[in-house]
Order: sequence, then structure tokens, then C-alpha cells
Amino acid sequence: MKKFVMAAVAGTLAGVIATTQIAGPLLAQEGERDNSVYEQLDLFGDIFERIRAQYVEEVDEGELIEAAINGMLTSLDPHSSYLSPDDAADMRVQTRGEFGGLGIEVTQEEGFVKVVSPIDDTPADDAGIEAGDFITHVDGESVLGLTLDEAVEMMRGPVGSEIIITVVREGTEEPFDVSIIRDTIKLTAVRTRVEGKTVVMRVSTFNDQTYPNLESGLMEAVEELGGFENVDGFVLDLRNNPGGLLTQAIKVSDAFLNAGEIVSTRGRDPQDGERYNATPGDLAEGLPMVVLINGGSASASEIVAGALQDHRRAIVVGTKSFGKGSVQTVMPLRGDGAMRLTTARYYTPSGRSIQALGVSPDIVVAQPPSRPEEETSEEDTARPLRSEADLRGALDNDSLTEDERRQIEEEQARAEASAELREEDFQLSYAIDLLHGLAAIDAAQ
Repeated sequence: MKKFVMAAVAGTLAGVIATTQIAGPLLAQEGERDNSVYEQLDLFGDIFERIRAQYVEEVDEGELIEAAINGMLTSLDPHSSYLSPDDAADMRVQTRGEFGGLGIEVTQEEGFVKVVSPIDDTPADDAGIEAGDFITHVDGESVLGLTLDEAVEMMRGPVGSEIIITVVREGTEEPFDVSIIRDTIKLTAVRTRVEGKTVVMRVSTFNDQTYPNLESGLMEAVEELGGFENVDGFVLDLRNNPGGLLTQAIKVSDAFLNAGEIVSTRGRDPQDGERYNATPGDLAEGLPMVVLINGGSASASEIVAGALQDHRRAIVVGTKSFGKGSVQTVMPLRGDGAMRLTTARYYTPSGRSIQALGVSPDIVVAQPPSRPEEETSEEDTARPLRSEADLRGALDNDSLTEDERRQIEEEQARAEASAELREEDFQLSYAIDLLHGLAAIDAAQ
């Protein structure tokens, strides 16, 4: 018994020694780190006082502090930043769907402002601004070296005023100026229309209006076609959609999924991770779906495309998306300001991180550049070729009933409408043709 007690005591002593040997250096390191942080804060205080006392001009102390805070946040990543009280109020207005400006979503790359995407039917969209454009100057002043918020502030101004931005575009040799008249941006989150027997849902942003607009628009379009039995399928157009509210992306994904994970978020602490799952119910009644994406599809739109792709609920068509796979949390601060801080990465149901990689479409379909009218050749404008039916005295097809003849004429009209759409929007036309093919396969089975 005595030996066992001695062994236990020896073990305890060894544990105490080992703990002391390990914890001692750790505590010392923590203390050194704390001292280093306080020394840096003292250094900041010294610099702040020197600027107040000796800078060539009198400075606004509040602006100095805000600049220091913003510099700390923007050094982390392109999406973290400080929001002044005015900026925080503007952001709250934007999520409700109406605000003043140009109508572009921007980020920063290599010191310049890069357009993520123009928003549909806004001054920037009307002026021809495209996803991927770089803005180098605003009214002749360079934006190089400015923070993203500072560059955005330069682009703000009264509704009705003119702004001239200098744009560098891939494939264009020289920078060029674009004149834009600022206007009030009223976002219609979802526009729904019917193309033949296909319902096209164009989602331009994810704000508080997105899911309600989507649901009502889809039901109206189905009713216009006379019910789901007359619908070939649905196109969810997320091209040039810069994203928005995570909650709305989850609702839109859930609208077409009956079960399974939609998206998960993972922060620095594994315990802070979240998983969002679909609930029963599919607005599209299980009919075929195509999702359209391009390089202007970012953030929330990538969540939707990734979820529907991973669950094989939709075929994703277009070009690779933007690749913004991080989550920003807006945290209110004292004085009515706020902090936008990147707090997590998000992952698709299969565990893919989209950050910097984007969503790759199942079928890559690039949108061909539109040709100016003056480049149209004589061959393009030539009269269509004559067919047998155009020949004088041609025999009629007496094997068709009136109903069959009418059906053929309707099919020809749909084909001609599809051809016209191909000239206007090749990617959308491809998506609709794909749905027609899927519907034909389902009907044959």
C-alpha cells in the first residue's frame, strides 16, 4: 500500500513539475503579447497627439479616429469596413430596396474599383457599365490609393447630377469615359415573364423584397400559362446579381428544395458554425430548372446556385461566378455607426468553399458580344430562303387535320421566337432550349 501511495505522490509531483514547465512559458508568452499590444496602443496615442499638435493644418479629431478604425478593418479583407452613422443609415435603406446612386455593386482589386455587377435598369446599367470593368477615375480624379468607401463616396452625389467615370475594360485597348446621371435607385428584386412555355425569373438582388416577389411572380406566370401542366420548366436568372441578404438566399433556395442542407457557415471557432436546411415544399412542383450565372453573380446568388447544383435540382448554365464566399456581419457601434466584419466562410451542401473559386456551371455558355448594327453583313440581312410551300402551285399536305396544322404552326412560331431571343440573349435562349429538351424527355418516359 505504501508503494502505491508513493507512486501516486510521485506521479502528482511529476504532474506539477510538467505543468509548471509548460504553463510557465505560456503565461510568460501571454504576458509578453499583452505588453506588446499595450506598447502599440501607446504608440498610436503618441502619433495621434503629434498629428493634433504638429500637422501643418488643423485636423478633425473625430475624422482621424474614424480613419484609423477603417484602416484597421480594411487591412483585413476587401469586405470589412467601418460604417459612419450616415453610411450605416444608407445601408439599412439599401436592404429595403430604394436608394440614390449609380446602381453598381463594387469591390476593390489592385488599388482600383472593380465592378462586381451593374444593377438592372439603373443609370449604370443604362450607360453600358459591365461586370469586370475597372473604374480608375471619377470626374478626372484618380481612385488609386483610396479605400473602397472613399472611392464610393466620390461617386455619390445629388440625384440628377452628372458624373464621369473612366473605365478600363478587358478587350478594349484604351480607357474610356462614361457619363452617368445619378438617380434614385428603386430595386425590383425579381422580374418574372413567360417565354413560350418557360417561366423566366430574373433575380437582380437579394433584399427584403426578393422572396415575396419571387413567389408572387412565379404563381402569376404559371396562372398565365394555364397551370403547371402547361409549363416546360423554370429559368432562375442570377446573372449580374451581386448578392445581398443571406436570409433571402436561404429562402429562395428553400423555395425549390424539399429537404437537405442549403448552406453552412464556419467561423474561426467551430462552435460558431451554422447549418441551414430546406423545408418541405417546392414552388416549381418538381419541374425542370436551369440557373443562369456569370462573372457578376456573387455572394448570395452563389449560395443559391451552389445549393440547387449540389442537390441536382437545377442545371447551372453560363460562366464561372464571382467567387465571394465570405459572410459579413454588421455590428452596431456607439454613436449610430456600425462595423461590417467578415465573420465566416460559407460552404455549399457538398462542402465546397466558393471563396475565390466561384461556382462552375454544369454547362459553360458564354454570352457572345453584341455586334453594332453597322457591322451586320449583307448575308445577315438577306431575305430568308424560300421553301416548297412558297412555290406557286405547290401541293397542300392533305394528311394533316386542322388541329395538327395549327399545332405545327404554333411550334414554328415558338421556334422563330426562340431564334429571335438567341440574337438578343444567347445564354437565356440556350437555357430555354435546354428546358424544352428536358420536358420532351420527361414526356416520353
